[in-house]
Amino acid sequence: MKPTISPVGDRAISIDFGQVIDPTINRHIRQTIERIKELQLEGIIELVPTYCALLVEYDAMLYSYSEICNIIEPTLEKGMTDTTNELVTVVEVPTVYGGEFGPDLSFVASHNHLSEDEVISIHSGTDYLVYMLGFIPGFTYLGGMDPRIATPRLSSPRTLIPAGSVGIAGEQTGTYPSDSPGGWQIIGRTPVTMYDMSKAQAALLKAGDYVRYVPIDESEFHRIKALGTDYVPVIREVEVGDLRGVK
Repeated sequence: MKPTISPVGDRAISIDFGQVIDPTINRHIRQTIERIKELQLEGIIELVPTYCALLVEYDAMLYSYSEICNIIEPTLEKGMTDTTNELVTVVEVPTVYGGEFGPDLSFVASHNHLSEDEVISIHSGTDYLVYMLGFIPGFTYLGGMDPRIATPRLSSPRTLIPAGSVGIAGEQTGTYPSDSPGGWQIIGRTPVTMYDMSKAQAALLKAGDYVRYVPIDESEFHRIKALGTDYVPVIREVEVGDLRGVK
């Protein structure tokens, strides 16, 4: 599908790349972001990727809708470059599964006719693409979860999900960056600070990164938790072809 442009109010456009959640579409969006940045345009306020689209917010005092379209359209005509050997960022997120940290692990296991250990092995055996951030600051929408552990949301959302909780909803997984209400099935928790407003990049993760959940025990959880924002997660540069699990 050829990307299409449509107006969003009087100072933004949406570039639509398709109607499915797909890593190839996401790479096209990321490449488009880089091409727009290379133009070094004055008045581009923000570039916001979503699952299938890119929002471009611009200064309406500098560009009309037709002018911004004429500038952006050539970046869409170039198509995608080969990503076979592309290096991507993989951030390791240590996670303790089950027990008080993952109260819904047993339900996810029984729902899918698996043992709890099998759920942990499957969930931690995939590198998850960060498609976008939303819902609350720092919340990541991840793609690539194995359908063998897909589980519906809770029938009645909880009023409080602790920060760092790792959940499953349908065929998606993600981490709550702060205390929040929520309806995802909670299978574990990470002690890593996922969102810190004192840092230049407040969110630990950004669109285009990959998340690798690493199982840890409770003692390691408390050791990392005690370090607070001084803890530095393991971050690797990995070729796309070497990513683990479902792509």
